[in-house]
Amino acid sequence: MGKVSVDDKMRIKILHEQGLGYRAIVAKYQEKKWKLDTVKFICKRVDETGSALTRKPGGGRPRSVRMPEIIDQVGALICSQENQPGTSKSTRKIAEQLNIHRSSVQRTAKRDLQLSAFRRVPAQIISESVKQKRHDRCKKLIRRLPVKFSKKVFFTDEKNFYLNPPVNHQNDRVWSVGKKRDVDKKRLVVERAKFAKHIMVSAGVCYGGKEDCISFQTRLK
Repeated sequence: MGKVSVDDKMRIKILHEQGLGYRAIVAKYQEKKWKLDTVKFICKRVDETGSALTRKPGGGRPRSVRMPEIIDQVGALICSQENQPGTSKSTRKIAEQLNIHRSSVQRTAKRDLQLSAFRRVPAQIISESVKQKRHDRCKKLIRRLPVKFSKKVFFTDEKNFYLNPPVNHQNDRVWSVGKKRDVDKKRLVVERAKFAKHIMVSAGVCYGGKEDCISFQTRLK
């Protein structure tokens, strides 16, 4: 069956319901260059289902990979085992173990298991000793800064804004035809100065409110 748009399928359905034959439908829209077999197929679908878009039950290519047993195996491997964090496997390793394509594993996870992929978030490990040290320091800070004195403390922080910000290697891609070695190097290389020009912005807050942002230049060459 040739590729026919949804609008064209609806046109064929209307003409078929008006009593036109297969050849008459093809002749009416010669500029579309519809194949006779394609028109016959769509008209028969209309007769069987009443629609030019809906497939009859059991129609289409049968599944060869995403079978119930494969779905269960993917579900068991892609998620961590109970009370065993970190035991999940990547889609690449699952594909190698089950001897199927990686895209089939991804489709099974998204469509059949209704799973979503999320990036891991890096976090600092805080041991019990570090927690205790921070707790003790907080107590000392509270004793040094009672409420009446904390109202007089002014907290400040600074942030550098560079003229050439860092490159996001995950999203900043170069699309091109052929292989990577055929792409112009100027499109692939992103030059950044080691000590780039930047502006530092400082701000502060206290019990009475916040100050306006103050910007000043540093290391401008």
